[in-house]
Amino acid sequence: MTEQWYVLIEEDTRVTRQADGVKLQLHRWTLVARHSISGTQAQALAAAEDAALHYVPAVLARHARPGDTPARDAFLTSDGAWLVWLKQHHRECHIRVTAARLVHTREEEQSPPKTLREKIRHALDGPEPAEAQWAPKA
Repeated sequence: MTEQWYVLIEEDTRVTRQADGVKLQLHRWTLVARHSISGTQAQALAAAEDAALHYVPAVLARHARPGDTPARDAFLTSDGAWLVWLKQHHRECHIRVTAARLVHTREEEQSPPKTLREKIRHALDGPEPAEAQWAPKA
């Protein structure tokens, strides 16, 4: 396999929920983009820097007017990832941009459909235990 480089963009996505009359903002990191880079590691790092300096996340883009440019602080971390804080009007968010090399890929495999007998046995006995491949040995 030849080296394949990507630029990965993660956003801090926010969902607002109501629970018992209290407004909760739930945050989680989500991989929103993965761009294949045809080239070397240096080209991937340059593309990651460009994304860190110009990418506008959806939470800001959907409320922006033409010509708006958000405030941006871009930090290059010691591991080579970019952590970017953005602010526009009264909204703030942050993203993480990383240059990464693809080291493993596998296509999805689906097992054959279960027979009626297997479905009934599974319903009565429960699922078969998973292999404890990564568990410590006793």
